[in-house]
Amino acid sequence: MSELLQAGIEAGGTKFVVALGNAEGIRDWEKIDTTTPGETLDNVMDWLDAASQEHGRFDAIGIGSFGPVELDENSARYGSITTTPKPGWQNVPLVRVFAERFGVPVGFDTDVNAAALGEHLHGAGRGIDPLVYLTVGTGVGGGVIVNGGPLHGLLHPEMGHLLIPAPRRSAAVDAEGQCPFHPSCLEGFICGPAIAKRWGVAKAADLPSDSPAWEETGETLAHGLVNIALTLSPRRIIVGGGVVKAPGVLASARRHFQKLLNGYLQVPRITQDVENYIVEPGLGDWAGVRGALALAERAAGG
Repeated sequence: MSELLQAGIEAGGTKFVVALGNAEGIRDWEKIDTTTPGETLDNVMDWLDAASQEHGRFDAIGIGSFGPVELDENSARYGSITTTPKPGWQNVPLVRVFAERFGVPVGFDTDVNAAALGEHLHGAGRGIDPLVYLTVGTGVGGGVIVNGGPLHGLLHPEMGHLLIPAPRRSAAVDAEGQCPFHPSCLEGFICGPAIAKRWGVAKAADLPSDSPAWEETGETLAHGLVNIALTLSPRRIIVGGGVVKAPGVLASARRHFQKLLNGYLQVPRITQDVENYIVEPGLGDWAGVRGALALAERAAGG
């Protein structure tokens, strides 16, 4: 393995995954619970100090963070988490904190853009461009790779809030969407907490494998996938996250995706080989931190 090391941080709402490694792989890693910003970031930085003493110094840090985040490098808030609903984490300046502590370049992006980059370089999206990575878990988010790099714009992609029709004739105990901003968006129906609340369980994983919730989740997800396919025209869509690990969800999504398109996109990858168009992550749960390492490498000029 190359002696050059980078630090990668996948900053999540429930945990941070921090690693030392490079393009060849991960040398060492740790999971750290997300508590208060001060405690969490101190724990991450203490781990990086200890790991670098054991494995060698790193020349850059990459951070893929939950958001919303500020990606405009001309903004005074660049590198910060902004209007997140997570208590205490609004306006936390991640890039500034790590740059001041370690004195190295810091690459920064959303957690899902980082995961998309990781899959593009090392996983199920290797060499595929444009590419979309969608995660369905505690929340719903999407990252996009275009011309080899993550897509930015006015802000960054917010695919979890694509407006979609509510499930028809839902058997859920609470048929309403659960997003506090939109009555009928993707995240409000199919993120894990929304599924749990709508179907009357403590957590989505408590639902039995034959629950109608999973078929409905797949059909609802398909509406989002259709919108993504029609607007961004990616050559592949990777779908990760805990919800799509539930039995039948991805198969349902693929089936309803084809049905909703109704033959409009006459592309063999969609009409004949949809299993290779809508796919699971090749890196499993490691896409985010591998992408964060890639952000670090790019920040260092690699």
